[in-house]
Amino acid sequence: MPVTVLLVDDEPLVRAGLRAVLDAQPDIEVVGEAADGAAVIPLVRQLRPDVVAMDVRMPLLDGIEATKAVLRNVDAPPKILVVTTFENDEYVYRALRAGADGFLLKRARPAEIVHAVRLVAEGDSLLFPAAVRSMASEYGNSKARTRLERAALTEREEAVLRLMARGLTNAEIAGEMFVGTETVKSHVSAVLGKLGARDRTQAVITAYESGFVSPA
Repeated sequence: MPVTVLLVDDEPLVRAGLRAVLDAQPDIEVVGEAADGAAVIPLVRQLRPDVVAMDVRMPLLDGIEATKAVLRNVDAPPKILVVTTFENDEYVYRALRAGADGFLLKRARPAEIVHAVRLVAEGDSLLFPAAVRSMASEYGNSKARTRLERAALTEREEAVLRLMARGLTNAEIAGEMFVGTETVKSHVSAVLGKLGARDRTQAVITAYESGFVSPA
């Protein structure tokens, strides 16, 4: 089955460009489009996409509020890929904190666009480059530190979280730690559960905001 994608952007040319790139792939299918975040929930319920590629800045309902609305109101919500012009935009970080799974630059090359959609759909890695890591560290707070302390991660789980923060996939983490992929999956699940994180992105945000890892 192909990865199904819903495109949400107020610029028709951006939607057309993304559709052309994604529909050219045999394993990806664009199933719908919307010009504003306000239309996302009914379309997600109707089309059940695997991934929503959503502009972060839109006139009626922006990507941040639309992300919150989808996660709050839709059962088994799709992965959300924020589409933005600037990677150091605070809106991007706010969208990630709200629950988005990664982000994509509008100027990205076709191969990068396809890779981002596949990566987010698979869910075993994340799009969290240097600019976003720096913002995460700047948002350091006591709540994140307390959450991490209360999680009481084991040494192995801490090691996995550090590698997750570097953006490694489960297979890459397994290679680094000389263990099987299933063992890594078990550790990742334990980390998410203990931190109360929805996914890898939320766990890594906690890791940076708590100071457990640094962007250096």
